[in-house]
Amino acid sequence: MKIASKWIAFALLLVGLILVTFITSFIPGQVDLTAKNLYTLSQGSISIIEKIEDPVTLELYYSRTAEGTPIHIKNYANRVIALLRQYARASDGKVELRVIDPKPDTEEEEAAIRANIAQKQLPNGDPFFFGLSVIQADLEKEIPEFVLRKEPFLEYDISRAIYSVQQFGLPKLAVITSLPVFGGFQPNPMNPMNPNRQMTPDWFFIEELRESFEIEQVQAASTELPEDLDVLAVIHPQDLSESLQYAIDQFVLSGKPAFIAVDPSSYSQRIQVNQQAMMMGMGMPDASSSLTRLFDKWGIEYDAFSFVSDLMNGEMVGVGRGAAPVRYPAWHRVEALADDSPPTANLNIMHLIEPGSFDVKSGSGLELTPLIMSSDQSGTLSSGLLNFTPPEEIIRQTMPTGKAFILSGIISGKFATAFPEGKPKEESDAGAGADSEGTSGSGPGENEAPGLTASTDSSTVILIADTDFLAEQFSVQRIMPGVAIRQNDNLSFISNSLEYLAGSEDLISLRGKGTAVRPFKVLQELEVQAQRNYQEEYDALDNELNEVREKLRELQESEGSPGQLVASSDVRQLIENYRHEEADKQAALREIRKKLREDVEFLETLLSLLNLLVVPIAVGAMGIGFFMLRNKRQKQARG
Repeated sequence: MKIASKWIAFALLLVGLILVTFITSFIPGQVDLTAKNLYTLSQGSISIIEKIEDPVTLELYYSRTAEGTPIHIKNYANRVIALLRQYARASDGKVELRVIDPKPDTEEEEAAIRANIAQKQLPNGDPFFFGLSVIQADLEKEIPEFVLRKEPFLEYDISRAIYSVQQFGLPKLAVITSLPVFGGFQPNPMNPMNPNRQMTPDWFFIEELRESFEIEQVQAASTELPEDLDVLAVIHPQDLSESLQYAIDQFVLSGKPAFIAVDPSSYSQRIQVNQQAMMMGMGMPDASSSLTRLFDKWGIEYDAFSFVSDLMNGEMVGVGRGAAPVRYPAWHRVEALADDSPPTANLNIMHLIEPGSFDVKSGSGLELTPLIMSSDQSGTLSSGLLNFTPPEEIIRQTMPTGKAFILSGIISGKFATAFPEGKPKEESDAGAGADSEGTSGSGPGENEAPGLTASTDSSTVILIADTDFLAEQFSVQRIMPGVAIRQNDNLSFISNSLEYLAGSEDLISLRGKGTAVRPFKVLQELEVQAQRNYQEEYDALDNELNEVREKLRELQESEGSPGQLVASSDVRQLIENYRHEEADKQAALREIRKKLREDVEFLETLLSLLNLLVVPIAVGAMGIGFFMLRNKRQKQARG
């Protein structure tokens, strides 16, 4: 009877567990125990959802039933679906999720193609779709394909798509620059006095940005910025009026984002005006740029007259006819780009020309996230050397400091104003005021509200200490008007940066969350240790094998040319012995590699078993402990 009661209790417990699991699946809420809260929406995403006015539909096209889908793609798809469900749950009905399986030759497949979802092909030849279409009214934004390597930015990409369909016009971008990035009639550098000026097109990055932004050009002599700006780009600022600097200061302090590119020595500008300056008997032009007053007050350290010379990342350049190319440390070829921030996450190579470096001052309260950095084989040199110093001399004078310099980064936090006295008066007004009233020429006007003295909220600036990366000779090769071949990711960097900044404060607050794929770090360390244990023996045998092969080659050459029998039988016997020794050593090397594989496989199996058994063992141990404790209490109660 007792045995039957135990079995009935076990069956009831099993049914209870099933019912609890079924009921809890309908209860809202979750517990996210992942290392970086992979299945929990960030506050920025929640804020974007709360601002939705008209319903948004998320149509996920996923070939769920396709045969031959790799298991890692299936796991990633489950992660995407789980995250999309979080958007729907947090939206209070404003976001609807539809998971669509576009099987071959169906209306769903046609819909996926119309939605611009990327069609891939599985090893068995079947079509495969895995992308998202975000729809609000007649606006649509797609993520053509979910790629596993972009998993850290999965939430950012989805939130950005939801944000995009709520925008009814292009974001407004103002560009302040002293470079001729806007097309039009430009002076002829070969004959500046000639009234016949050259007609030039926009630089290619401007042409590209026009597809994503409504662009307004702001002259250096302007006194204010256009109204209703979403983002500001300041590129190689030179001789900006104080009023314009004040406008930039107030724009950033108001929480609006800015992209700033300065340069200790603009190669493009230097080459453009050098010939003109020499023809007219003028001195060397100033090709540096900075926002010294703003940087000093904001808390940014930047030397406008020093460039970073990088011995490791230097670009290979020719130094003369017949001479071998050398690595020119003033021209950087950077491949180590930050992979945890949207502006550089998907970039591979950037070319920076004579860049500077910067940092934030200690105690400024600003947060600096590096995007592009030099190697630790870098030093700084005066930008004056760039005019006539040959590459070999630049190499000789470079003294590596052992630290990497920040060439570009995201600066965020609360900025202090560079104009605590308020808006400066115009020069004409200031002069009149000084004559009539003896005023200092600063301070707000009678009818003007006082300016901001500090950021009202967190402000964001992307700063890069180079401007030549935008020049076409270092970024693209034009094929025809409007068509060019990219030489690197230079232009992708500025478009990514500006789209990131224009995305809203909520999007800017999002960061990469890492990946759900968690490698066995302990296993990797054990593999490295096992490799070290065998490496010394392996290297010794490998050296001996090379010596045997060298002796064998020498003896074979001593036999003479084909058809000539000049070697003695002793020499032939020695050759045969070396061949046997070579085979033995090759077999020994194979045995070492075999042992290494066996050790690694044993470690993998052991860790996999431990990973699978740790929970059952722990539950079993708790059950045994509970059973023993209950029996002990029962015995004590009886006694």
